[in-house]
Amino acid sequence: MNGRTVLERFPAGGPRGSWPAEEFAHARRLEGLPAEVVMDLAADMFLVIVRGGSASGSVPAP
Repeated sequence: MNGRTVLERFPAGGPRGSWPAEEFAHARRLEGLPAEVVMDLAADMFLVIVRGGSASGSVPAP
């Protein structure tokens, strides 16, 4: 495991770019999670992640 948990995935080719991912991450930060957006180049996706642990209901990063 690489020490991160993926909360959500967003397609990079979407018409709004990273905005949906950034909005989702902002909402999680308001809930107290240290969420951040990273780019998965291989999958062409924006990932909203939490580093160094797991969050309930989340999916481990590949």
